[in-house]
Formats: sequence, structure tokens, C-alpha cells
Amino acid sequence: MKNLSLLGSTGSVGRQVLKLVQQFEDQFRIIGLSAGKNIQLLREQILYFKPRVVSVASRKEAAELTAAGFPGFPSKILWGDEGHQEVAALPDVDMVVSAMVGAIGLRPTLAAIKAGKTIALANKEPLVMAGALIMEEARRQAVTILPVDSEHSAIFQVLQGQQRSRLKRIILTASGGPFRDYPPEAMKRITGPEAVNHPRWKMGPKISIDSATLMNKGLEVMEAQWLFGVSLDQVTVVIHPQSIIHSMVEFQDGSILAQIGKPDMMIPIAYALSYPDRLPLTQTSLDLIGLGGLTFFEPDLKKFPCLGLALEAGRQGGSMPVVLNAANETAVSSFLKGNLPYQGIPAVIEDTMEKHQRSTPNGLEEILAIDRWARKQAGAWIAGNYGSGARPVEKRK
Repeated sequence: MKNLSLLGSTGSVGRQVLKLVQQFEDQFRIIGLSAGKNIQLLREQILYFKPRVVSVASRKEAAELTAAGFPGFPSKILWGDEGHQEVAALPDVDMVVSAMVGAIGLRPTLAAIKAGKTIALANKEPLVMAGALIMEEARRQAVTILPVDSEHSAIFQVLQGQQRSRLKRIILTASGGPFRDYPPEAMKRITGPEAVNHPRWKMGPKISIDSATLMNKGLEVMEAQWLFGVSLDQVTVVIHPQSIIHSMVEFQDGSILAQIGKPDMMIPIAYALSYPDRLPLTQTSLDLIGLGGLTFFEPDLKKFPCLGLALEAGRQGGSMPVVLNAANETAVSSFLKGNLPYQGIPAVIEDTMEKHQRSTPNGLEEILAIDRWARKQAGAWIAGNYGSGARPVEKRK
């Protein structure tokens, strides 16, 4: 029986993790849950899984949850950053599933590593912001980090039994999102509901927007750099609309090995939780004959400038990925609230990066200080250019 703490239990990945645990109750047990503000869903999760410790976004949500006491109520209700870190470091937990979205997952993930827990990592931002710090701490604590993202899980699976020194390059695949075939003029009128309607994957709103802008792929390039010990020049991005090949590795002899499967997050989640075993999932087999064909394209950086900005931040390194991530999170949040047009997202990021003087952060607190500066700078740009809301957008005919 493997004891789990789940960070981000009410998010898209978190819900799928719990679905998997429900299917294999003889192998996994939930000890701790960490969530945000979705108290209704969290209450349902508590009723079923009966965790010992739960953490929520703030004291307000903790009071709301506590006010509705019920059978099986957790022995401890925590909140905020410290609460999430405590859930991540519970003594009798074997594995921490880090499935929060954004920079908020950095401290809890680091706390889990310092506590010596195996990490199933779905939260890419901690490695983008603090890759060197996290990997050094993982080495110090002899902690295994198992990737949950479909792309990094694919690379991880392909590399099993291979000599890392023979790796030539990593090929990250991207679906291209919902706007791959949009003409430039149409990009000006993109709305929030359109942007979260991904053609292949069902994800939360923030990750869906990142996928639409291809920022997600830029973050994954930096994540791959840290997870697999490669340079950015060894990571290539290709558009693969079918989302069947989840990523590839080319070796020095010219061989390219790929991991292929349905676009279903349950597969990489199951592999991370059961590694080195494989769980008998009930999904139907991939219909290879019915695929018709697999296609690949080079990403258009003019059409998707967020990918170019992410690659530039990765090349500069140091504090620049922190700035990129903070500005992106601020911009995406404003877009989802209707306070920024879609094409304003890369504009916010570019301006914030231009105003930042690159440095080499010395430790977690400096990283978080840079993160706060970038969010403030990005917010000021949005307020200065769009005031209380985005400019009117012409409706699509």
C-alpha cells in the first residue's frame, strides 16, 4: 500500500489522480489533500477518501470547510502556504503528487523533497522557476522525481534501459492548440471560452490557455532541461496535431524512439504512481489503422510569440524564467477575467522581460522576490494599457 499526499486535489490532474486511486484502492491510500477554494468538491473528496490532513487556500476556506463538519472529517484542517507544505511533508506519506497549477506549488514541492518523499510531478512551474535548486535538493535527499506531464512521461519511459550519454536530442510534441490553423486576423478576436476549448486534451483553464499560446511548450522545454540533464539546444519542439506521439528521443546512432498512446492523462499518471510497474487500465486500445496518418510541423513563432519568449528566457537562464512565468501567470489571469485581450498576453510578458535586469538568484527567497517584482510589473503594464478591462473585442461572425 502506497500512502499519498495530493497537492491540487480539486484541479484537473488532481481529480484524475483520485479517480485512479479509486480504481486501485488496494494499492493506494490518500493521507493528505491540498486544495484551493473549491470547497464543495473538496468536501466530496474528503467524504470518500477520508484523508487525515487537509489544506485549503486561506483561513476563510478553512472556516467554511470546518463549519460543515461531517463523518470522517479530517483531524487537521490547515491553510495557506504553510498548510500546503505540511501536507507535502507528512511523516507517513510515501509519495507526494504535485499537481498544483503555477508558482504556488514551488514551496510545497520543495518541502516534500526536503522531507525525502518521492515526487510525482505534474506542476511544471517549480522546475521553471527553481530548477537548479530543486534538482540539487533532490540529489541531496536521494529523492526520485517522476514526471506526470504526458510529454515528460514519454521521454522518461523511452529512456528506461538506455544510456543517457548516448542521447542526442529530445523532441517534444505539441498539438498546436485550438488556434493552429487560425489566420492572423482571427487571432485578434479570440475569447476565453475559445481558448480553453482544447481539441485534444481536457485541462484546467490556465493550462489550456498556456497550450493555446504554446507557452506550455516553452515551459516544458525548460522542465525537460532539468529533469533529463540536457541543454536547451538538445530540446526540439514540433507540432503534432494528432497528439498520439507524446514525445521522442533521438540517440547518437540516429535511432528515434517514441512513446505512443491515446491523449489520456490517466496513462502518465498511472505510470508515475505505480513506477516501475504498470497498472492494468481499462482504456480501449489505440486504433492504429484508424489514425490515417501522423503529421509534424515546425512551430510558427510569429503566430505564437509566447513560445519564442519562453525559449529566450530559457537561453538567458538565471532569473529570467522566473520573470517569464510570473508575467505569464498574471497575463493569463487577466485574460480569463476579461481584463486583457488574447494578444495582450505576449505583450505583457515581453515588456516585463525587457524591464528586468537578469541576475542569478541565490536561494528560494530571492527567487520569490523576483517573482513578486515581475507580477507587480506585469500588473502595472496591464493597468496602464487596459485600465479596468480589455478593449472591446469584435464578435466572431
